[in-house]
Parts: sequence; structure tokens; C-alpha cells
Amino acid sequence: MLVALFLMLLALNSEVRVNGERGDRQCEFNPSLNPRPHSVSILEFGAVGDGKTLNTIAFQNAIFYLKSFADKGGAQLYVPPGTWLTQSFNLTSHLTLFLEKGAVIIGSQDPSQWDVIDPLPSYGRGLEVPGGRYQSLINGYMLHDVVITGNNGTIDGMGFTWWESFKSHSLNYSRPHLVELVASNDVVVSNLTFLNAPAYNIHPVYCRHVLNVRIHNISIFAPPESPYTVGIVPDSSDHVCIEECTIATGYDAIALKSGWDEYGIAYGRPTENVHIRRVHLQASYGSSLAFGSDMSGGISNVVVEHVNLHNSKGGIEFRTVRGRGGYMKEIIISDVEMKNINTAIVATGYCGSHPDDKFDPNALPLLDHFILQDIIGTNITIAGSFAGLQESPFTNICLSNITLSVNYASSTTWNCSNVSGVSDSVIPKPCPDLDSPSNYSSSCLSMLSMKGKTAISGMVSMK
Repeated sequence: MLVALFLMLLALNSEVRVNGERGDRQCEFNPSLNPRPHSVSILEFGAVGDGKTLNTIAFQNAIFYLKSFADKGGAQLYVPPGTWLTQSFNLTSHLTLFLEKGAVIIGSQDPSQWDVIDPLPSYGRGLEVPGGRYQSLINGYMLHDVVITGNNGTIDGMGFTWWESFKSHSLNYSRPHLVELVASNDVVVSNLTFLNAPAYNIHPVYCRHVLNVRIHNISIFAPPESPYTVGIVPDSSDHVCIEECTIATGYDAIALKSGWDEYGIAYGRPTENVHIRRVHLQASYGSSLAFGSDMSGGISNVVVEHVNLHNSKGGIEFRTVRGRGGYMKEIIISDVEMKNINTAIVATGYCGSHPDDKFDPNALPLLDHFILQDIIGTNITIAGSFAGLQESPFTNICLSNITLSVNYASSTTWNCSNVSGVSDSVIPKPCPDLDSPSNYSSSCLSMLSMKGKTAISGMVSMK
């Protein structure tokens, strides 16, 4: 019977598609980056790379000029070696922003030089301060065919001033990000280093299109003491690939989001069809890989594979809270190496604040259909912590082939409440609620059968 099931799954692997494409393998689509037929240097627009001269007008004028080539194959803005101080600037469609090796774009540290823009509609207010938010350093709105790349050039947010303002509660508006692309498609960010973001580094939001967002070969760093700095944040976005990246931040390394409470529910745009692979993640005071807690639009159809998580408070964390609504479901995480992690796997219904008092406490989040398999961890303090809501337990949690070497800092290896699932070959042995074959439902089988090679390898070992 097991052989027959294996053959059935193999057949499904070759047939199943999501929306006509292989929705759970976004990184298999590798678009070719053809050279733009037109290229200009930022030097041609009077920019000075001495780290002191403000070059905002030069960037704005250059991009305005290159906009005229949109119907002629697009154009490239070349940034040569030097330190290029600037305020916020907006990109245009059919543009490549190329940073040569030794080129460093740095953001102004004077908040008065940053424009203030409206909050995102799926959040209803600034994340940190009610009202508007500072515009990100590099922006795109409703763009098509945008490439931000280079020969390992650097974008440095110079976030120290912002971090101090956050810590002292003196922010007038919520902190800016380094790159934010809104409602855009065919986006590539690659071959760059991002440093010292005021808040997020790369934030694709409301990007919904097949072959949509590809983030490749990126290095991101912010010091451990930088408050709530986050690496890559796919937010209410569809068809996203993140691969070959190295990230070390103060809070989360990669965080998937989709809106905040009643605003995210009303906006109703999920994050889905996300593929993450071959990444090295460190999150000093957050989680290497986080889902939520802002997930009111929903998060689904996510595949994570071949990842290294290290030196983090949390390894893999699913966060939500009563009043969020939304869902997190159909998520497969496999081939994970963890080292020096406080809590390896977390799913909690008690994490996150509310934007205001208008949220609906009866808007209960759904967490269902998670598969975690082929995970090895060393120097782990707590193997897992699962705390579902009594009114909305976490269901269909499937654990397979997981070995976590737990240190002696804690006498408790697993904590569980309001959760159900099944496990096979998991060390240390999980809670009884996650260790009962009777909990293994046909829906979990169905999910495995639709996810290709990862599912098949795990299914063979399941009883």
C-alpha cells in the first residue's frame, strides 16, 4: 500500500499546478536580465560621491530623464564607486538601478529631510506611531519591470539616529524602510548589500502578479541592538522568491505579513505562493523565519527549504492574536539546520498588539496545515512551544524527521496547548497533542500530495 501511495504522489508531483503554474516553486522561474539599451551615470546629473553632498535632486532628475526610455526597452542608472548621500527618491518602470562595487548609497539622518506619506491601507496607521510614516529611501509605486542590482554595491540606511529616536519614544512618524515597492510587478532585487536599515530592509507590499518578486543573492546586516530591524518582508504579495541570501538583523530576518486587524481584513490581500530557499538567517531578538503577527489578510502556500538558522531567539515562529482574523495555512518547511536557537519552533496565538480599539475580538485567526520536516538543531534551549487559542486551536501540525539537541538551560523541551497534529521520528519526543497518529488527518495527506518532492520524501517515513 505504501508503494502504491508513493507512486500516486509521484504522479501528482508531475501534474499539480497552482493557477496554471507551479505556485509553490517560485524560484524555479529564473528570468533573464537582459541589458538595457540605454544607460547613464549619476555623475551626468551633477551627483558628488563624497558622502557629504546631498544628491537627491540628481537621483530624481536622472530617473525623470530615464523615464522617457520606457517604451524603448528601458534604461539603466549607473552608480559608480563613491558614497552617495540622498533623501528618498522614486523609481520608474523599465528601469535598472545598478550599484558598482564600491558604490554606497546612504540615507540622510535628518528626519526633517524625509517626506511623510499616508499609512498603508491594510494597516490603517503607522506601525510605530499613529498617523503617517516616513517615506522609504528607495520607492516604487505601481511599477512594472524594475531591477535593483549591482556588483555588490551597498545601500546603507544609516539607521543609528532612527534607532535612538525609537528607543527614546521621540519619533514623530513611523520609521522609513530602505526599499519599498508598492503594487508593482516583475521586480528583481539582487547582488547588493543592505546595511543599518531604520526599520525594514526590503518591503514588497501589494505586489500581485505571476513571476512577480525575486530577491536573490542579497546580504543584509543590522547590529543586534538595532530595535525591530527586519530583513525581507513580503507583505500582501503574491509569487515571491527569496533565495541565496544572508541576513542578520536585530529582530526578524524574514517575516511574512498581510495587514493589521480590521484594516487587513477589510483590505483582504493575502501573502501567498512564496518560495524561500538556500538562505542563512540570524535574528538576535526575533525569529529567523517569522509568519505574522500582522497576518489579517492571510498567508498561504509557502515552501521553505534548505535554510540555515542560527544565533537567534526564535528559529521558526508563527504569530497571531485574538482579533487578527485571517489565516496561516498550507506551509511546508523542510531541510533546516539550526544552531544556537532559544526556541526552535513556535506557534502562538498570544503575540502582537492592536492598531486601535476598533478591532473585533471575535475575529479569530485560523492556523492549519503546517508541515515541518527534515530539521536538525544543535544547542537548542526549547524544542517547541505551541499555544493556540481555545476558541480556535491550531490544527493539522505535521512534524517529521526532526532531531533537536537540547541544552540544559531549560528543563522543558516542549510546551503545548490547544493544538493538534502528528509526529514521526521527532527527538525530543513532542507533546502528546502532537504525537498521536489518530490526529493525522486526510487533509494533511492531501497537502503533502500536492507539494512535490519535499512531500514525497516526508510521506515515505510517515506511518
